[in-house]
Amino acid sequence: MVRFVRSGSVVSRVIADETLIVPIRRGVGDLSSIYSLNPVASAIWNAITQPRTQAEILEAIRQEFEETPHTACADIDAFLAEMASAGLVSVAETGVVA
Repeated sequence: MVRFVRSGSVVSRVIADETLIVPIRRGVGDLSSIYSLNPVASAIWNAITQPRTQAEILEAIRQEFEETPHTACADIDAFLAEMASAGLVSVAETGVVA
């Protein structure tokens, strides 16, 4: 099962109701790559403080926003793909050990 979690190489802060993410490169914040998140992206970011499956993330988003499952899934997929490609979200596969 695939789980998503925030990368350990980022710092995030909420300032004036806006979530900002700053990647850390070589021990220094990469200020040229600051990400500002909208409310749905902020909720996804908050949901992945611990490893979560897409279904778990979807449930968290559906509880907070009145989105259709299709729209919420599209938002989650797009956010996770962008954050993973930037190295801000880690992907881990877990499975049952027999």
